[in-house]
Amino acid sequence: MDFKLYNGITIPGVGLGTWQVDNDKAYDQVLQALELGYRHIDTAYAYKNEVSVGRAIKDSNVRREDIFVTTKLPSDIKTSSSTLDYFYGSLNNLNLEYVDLFLIHAPWPWSNVGLDCTNGNIEAWKMMIKLYNKGLIKAIGVSNFQENDIKPLIEATGFKPHVNQIRFFIGNTQENLLKYCQDNDILVEAYSPLATGNILNDEVIKNMALKYNVTTSQLAIRYCIERGTLPIPKSINRERQKLNLDVDFKISEEDIEILNKVHNPSLDRPLRS
Repeated sequence: MDFKLYNGITIPGVGLGTWQVDNDKAYDQVLQALELGYRHIDTAYAYKNEVSVGRAIKDSNVRREDIFVTTKLPSDIKTSSSTLDYFYGSLNNLNLEYVDLFLIHAPWPWSNVGLDCTNGNIEAWKMMIKLYNKGLIKAIGVSNFQENDIKPLIEATGFKPHVNQIRFFIGNTQENLLKYCQDNDILVEAYSPLATGNILNDEVIKNMALKYNVTTSQLAIRYCIERGTLPIPKSINRERQKLNLDVDFKISEEDIEILNKVHNPSLDRPLRS
């Protein structure tokens, strides 16, 4: 259950998110996940847990080349030189020789959502392309970018992002953006596929999970996969980590259509950091 980027790189089909996991807890979270079979770990400079993530990777019995590691450039970094500095900062924190995927965390600083940083994003993107061409990054992409944020990067460089990591879950699927990315061979990664737990008590989801004899979390994660996106659920609990990875079942097209119509207005809120 893998995804393939347009450059031929393969990504394991379910990632482990580490957002809001303290540095002192991330080590056990990641080491446990790797023992359970996870091979895709997602972190970020802004999460302040790269050191523990990297240490867990080193201490695991899994070969480095078998683990797909993602980290992210902080959202307020919009210059070429700072992009270089922060990339090497992440590489040093992780204690790795390369990262598999490096993303611009957001098109604007989280302290000033909506600010036009087009020129800064282009600067950062050009430096990321250089690092990619040097082999220090296996794939590059963006996060929380809309179509009008992505197009200037492509127009300025001729280089499409391999990935756009966005908020995506049952009831909030950003359909226009999803179509744009899929039409342009940009893989959509679904962060918060469980809406940080807020969709798991929805009656439609609960009843359908019973139908498939799975948990609501498993159904929500599988839904993301069925929609062609790569889910990145987060958990530090061993049993939930195990269940979140065990999603090798099929949701019928009819039931996908039902889930497509689920809508919880209370979750229509700005993106998280």
